Amino acid sequence: MTIALRPMRLQDIPAVAGLEQKLFPIDAWPLELFFDEFAQAETRHYLVAEADGELIGYCGVMVVGTTADIQTIGVLPDYEGRGTGTMMLTRMLAEARRRGATETLLEVREDNPRARRLYERFGFEHIHTRRGYYRDGVSALVMRLTFDLHSVSERQP
Repeated sequence: MTIALRPMRLQDIPAVAGLEQKLFPIDAWPLELFFDEFAQAETRHYLVAEADGELIGYCGVMVVGTTADIQTIGVLPDYEGRGTGTMMLTRMLAEARRRGATETLLEVREDNPRARRLYERFGFEHIHTRRGYYRDGVSALVMRLTFDLHSVSERQP
């Protein structure tokens, strides 16, 4: 099985919104928000992951000035542990650098150790906790990666 990443297209948005509902039912973005994000190409970059023609994941980054923010990253549970998240994060960080970012921020659920380990492998550090951030009361960990002189590909785990 080959997993491929490609830029998100307008026609992908309904399927991506469907994945969002499956992956994050409590805090899922509404369909309209994906359309709004997609329309802001000057500051946003979204990718989808496919395996055997099936949409299995998606991710997005926003870059404003020298700060990037990982907006979202999601992979179907059956495809976790196969490097999809690593591929998506690598591509988003490379895009952030290409657009001039010197740091990248993200928020991750405190109860998501798999995602936290991924981000830590890339050098993200926990800088703040937003208590009760998610609708179900789980806190969000704010993490930051400051780019150094090395490229993202050199920092990749």
